[in-house]
Amino acid sequence: MSSYDSIYRRSLTDPAGFWGEAAAEIDWFKPWDKVVDDSRAPFYRWFVGGELNTCYNALDRHVAGGRAEQAALIYDSPVTETIQVLTFKEMLDLVSRFAGVLRRLGVNKGDRVIIYMPMVPQAVVAMLACARLGAIHSVVFGGFASHELSTRINDATPKVVVSASCGIEGSKVLPYKPLLDAALDMASHKVSACVILQRPQVRAPLKAGRDHDWDELMAGASPVDCVPVASTDPLYILYTSGTTGQPKG
Repeated sequence: MSSYDSIYRRSLTDPAGFWGEAAAEIDWFKPWDKVVDDSRAPFYRWFVGGELNTCYNALDRHVAGGRAEQAALIYDSPVTETIQVLTFKEMLDLVSRFAGVLRRLGVNKGDRVIIYMPMVPQAVVAMLACARLGAIHSVVFGGFASHELSTRINDATPKVVVSASCGIEGSKVLPYKPLLDAALDMASHKVSACVILQRPQVRAPLKAGRDHDWDELMAGASPVDCVPVASTDPLYILYTSGTTGQPKG
């Protein structure tokens, strides 16, 4: 505990030095000019002038650093009796290609994407693909009621919604697409595209001109590189789970 105590004390007495050393442990495309700008306290700005990419630090740096064949994600689903291990190299391939899918659908730096999916590897792929492009993702609990989903669509104003045909809760299969379709009909904001992961338990009908099959898009996708973003740029929007009033993200 003495070591912890000393580290903790330094974080309080020398926050700029402490957090500057911590931040130096990740990769930056452009180093910061100042660790913390306190000129408008208590509205602090950290690592001013610095540029980085979260996806690069989650995947690319590990592949480049010799960890390509190590496990990056272990998917263990008791409800489907599925175990899948994805290496850093495999995740980088999936993420960079799905980022290419999103870019072809018009998603660029600063755009929003809603991810309305069950806990499957593709949900993680979608999150990191957004980060790769500098887009802002918002994960909405899979199976959330249509009205609550529509309020989040209106608030986040996403270009694209990424979803799945269904989720599985115990022995029950819950179709997601009817909930998503109803939410999109309710929402005043209109998305330009939806990407649907078709799961074997339920295949969802796709609306021509708006909906796209995940696997079909990935089959012809080209990988894209990471987009540098400012250290102060948002990574995601996470809404509170309250059921009254406007969602707070």
